[in-house]
Amino acid sequence: MSNEHTPLLASGVCGLAIGMATTCGGGQEGETLDSGPAHAGAPKKDSRKLDTFFGVMVPTILSMFSIVLFLRTGFIVGHAGLFQGLLMLVVAYTIISLTILSICAISTNGAIKGGGAYYMISRSLGPEFGGSIGLMFFLAKVCACGVYVLGLVEAILNVFGIEPDSLVSGGVRVLPQGYWCNVLYSAVVLLLCLLVCLVGAHIYARTAFVILLVVNVTLLSILISPLAVRAQDFNITHRGPNNQTLHYDVNYTGFSATTLRNNLNPGYTLDYSTNSVMSFATVFAVMFTSCTGIMAGANMSGELKTPSVSIPKGTIMAVGYTFIVYVVLFFLVSSTCERGLMTQDYGFFQRINIWPPFVTIGIYCGALSAAMSSMIGASRILHALAQDQLFGLPLAPAAIKSSSGNPWVAVLYTWALAQCVVFAGQLNAVAGLVTVFYLLAYAAVDLACLALEWASAPNFRPTFQLFSWHTCLLGILSCLVMMFVINPVYSSASIIVLLLLLLFLHYRSPTSSWGYISQALIFHQVRKYLLMLDVRKDHVKFWRPQVLLMVANPRSSSQLILFVNQLKKGGLFVLGHVQLGDLDSFPSDPVQQQYNFWLSLVDKLGVKAFVDLTLSPSVRQGTQHLLRITGLGGMKPNTLVLGFYDSCTPDDYFLQDPAFCTTSPGKQKEDDYNFGVDLPSLQAHFPPVRYVESPRWLSPEEYVGIVSDAIKMDKNVCLGRYFFELQGEGQNSKVDGTERTIDVWPLNLLQPSRCDQVDVCSLFLLQMACVLNMSSRWRRARMRIFLNVEAASGEQGWVVNEETFRELLRKLRIRAAITIVPWDSAVQSYRACRSGDEDNEATPPCALSEDFLSAVNGLLMEHSSQAAVRFLYLPRPPAHYSQSQQYLSQLEAVTNRLGPTLLIHGVTPVTCTDF
Repeated sequence: MSNEHTPLLASGVCGLAIGMATTCGGGQEGETLDSGPAHAGAPKKDSRKLDTFFGVMVPTILSMFSIVLFLRTGFIVGHAGLFQGLLMLVVAYTIISLTILSICAISTNGAIKGGGAYYMISRSLGPEFGGSIGLMFFLAKVCACGVYVLGLVEAILNVFGIEPDSLVSGGVRVLPQGYWCNVLYSAVVLLLCLLVCLVGAHIYARTAFVILLVVNVTLLSILISPLAVRAQDFNITHRGPNNQTLHYDVNYTGFSATTLRNNLNPGYTLDYSTNSVMSFATVFAVMFTSCTGIMAGANMSGELKTPSVSIPKGTIMAVGYTFIVYVVLFFLVSSTCERGLMTQDYGFFQRINIWPPFVTIGIYCGALSAAMSSMIGASRILHALAQDQLFGLPLAPAAIKSSSGNPWVAVLYTWALAQCVVFAGQLNAVAGLVTVFYLLAYAAVDLACLALEWASAPNFRPTFQLFSWHTCLLGILSCLVMMFVINPVYSSASIIVLLLLLLFLHYRSPTSSWGYISQALIFHQVRKYLLMLDVRKDHVKFWRPQVLLMVANPRSSSQLILFVNQLKKGGLFVLGHVQLGDLDSFPSDPVQQQYNFWLSLVDKLGVKAFVDLTLSPSVRQGTQHLLRITGLGGMKPNTLVLGFYDSCTPDDYFLQDPAFCTTSPGKQKEDDYNFGVDLPSLQAHFPPVRYVESPRWLSPEEYVGIVSDAIKMDKNVCLGRYFFELQGEGQNSKVDGTERTIDVWPLNLLQPSRCDQVDVCSLFLLQMACVLNMSSRWRRARMRIFLNVEAASGEQGWVVNEETFRELLRKLRIRAAITIVPWDSAVQSYRACRSGDEDNEATPPCALSEDFLSAVNGLLMEHSSQAAVRFLYLPRPPAHYSQSQQYLSQLEAVTNRLGPTLLIHGVTPVTCTDF
């Protein structure tokens, strides 16, 4: 655990990103945040070079313009009309605006490292959800890269491709067309993107500014062209089904009210690139690809100087600018172009421009830069995934990077997958899948922000305040709804893939030190429910055991821990331990350093238990402390379980359970992060089991005093003996209790004069046996109840008692076989040693002869020697501590050589015959 001298700034706790170079001894954000842990003492060059404009605005604007601005604006307005086109634009920008609010909130709440959206999600929601969404977002970026490349190839073929009705090339139209030709051209373009990305992101960022200038000049030429270009007629040729050539006569009218009126309403028709009829959903899917660039700046977080400042500021400005441009273009084309021109030639801007090469250059630059931006963003996400080691060996090479910080192996991964995407052949064919992936990623970002807001963590203090849980929730719902509107099949498949990745990462158990939002949410909800759990409303119908098990050394107590885990029946289970000492003699609390070892023990044993440790001068005082303060509200222990006090040498469970043996290399690799406790450390922390000659830290008087204290505090007490002999309680055990027997002796065997009375303790003992019989490994075990009677006395009162007991079991819904056990000889020995004082309750129960104790033990051995576990009545301890040793000797004699036995003294009414 960290102390007050821990350097917070170097570890990113404060989230400061400025001025750390000299004050933190080289712990610059560019070194530790983007490139992983730096080698101690090895100075590194800062790889964070980009500001808000070059690092966020430029890539975001170019990604949002991409191929939609020049190649699909007419497609959207032509099919959907101006009204539905604007509706699509508003819906899309509403979704991304809600997501941007979440991005701004998360990115201004601390230092953002390399990985962009993946880093935000994983550090907010934990490794399982973050890793699965991160991989989905990586795939979305890869698909987007393929879409942009296909769009660029389409634009190239519009200028240089041979006409469908021409068999020979002419002029500049020299490139043959067809499916495999498109794939070949796409591969060449991807290779060019690969070469640029291998040089480095900062080179691309500087080049991207020049590309942005070119795109804006092209855009300006489009806006002024209607003022200079007169109305024109065009004949457009397409290759239709069965290789037939289709001709269309279309018009460019210039500004015209009639044209605008004709383009207001939708007119969905056949898409000539895919030969399928368009609809609102398919057109929206294509249009939304223009909105997939909002995280282009966030994905460059590893190269930004101040990501927490640049990401929100640059993203909001870029989105606002692109929205205005799209609205203006929608009105422009609706007013100047007939529907046929827009639906039959997606590159019609080249036909109506004052200088067509302007548009050609703009399309090439915009599509190429968007493809490179997606490739760089995807590679950064993959690199972050590889560094976090969530997916193990398959992604391990992607963590490699060059001396300048460029993850070149991750770039190669991305290039290879993007090459697979271009086999789709057409842009519109992949647009739906890309949009669904992005909507899922955006929903995850909104979910991350929503979870942080709902968790109400004090350290969630983003400097960006224009968000609330309402905006996050609305963003999630809008993303999910639009996913299924666009393509229910793709949406369902993507969610299924996401769930499979979640399960994979969950069972792979990648433990991290990032902090889990689930823990904050659970704490928030548990606090509410604990306040609602009112102890004044407790009722016996809903009673369940809540156990505090005192453990001296888990090496000798592990079998008892496993057994009590079956006995708790969904109740509270706490492992308690007392370390002897005085806090004044220690520089710091020694108990705090032990919690991780005990919690690791709980993980190894696979039990559902809490751990509570205390420091005390004596074990008795420490147990009193734990009985009083363990738990919270209505969840406090009502039952104390102790191991038996005897002189036998216990077995070392750590030498028997494979979980505590040396781990295999594969398993050890999975447990790389284990909260600082590896298996050798765990074994070394707990001392060897004691031997007969070993000194005892607990005297008989103190042990009996603990039992007496618990009863005075109205706690039930259980003493477990010989549980090291119990088998089949391990984590991987398949035992269901078929061959097991639970024997219950509900009457007080050490006081025959009261053995015909069923008291609260007897009913509690029956209840505990039933609880055990309901657990997973004991549900098929047979329960037997033994009633002791004096058969030779001539009195038939025991027959009435038996019938009364059977009726009681029927009312309590307890299924068990009742066995009548005569014990006349034992009773005679008891009466001989008591010499007339058997009815005097004031007489201490220590004056019991060895013959009587031996007779009782023989009785138990005769009837219960084959049982898996035995439940016996535990008499109340003596009031005088001088009799503690004799009390323990009697219990030891009665249970000698019995096998696993639980001695129980109950003080709580726990049974109910009413519904």
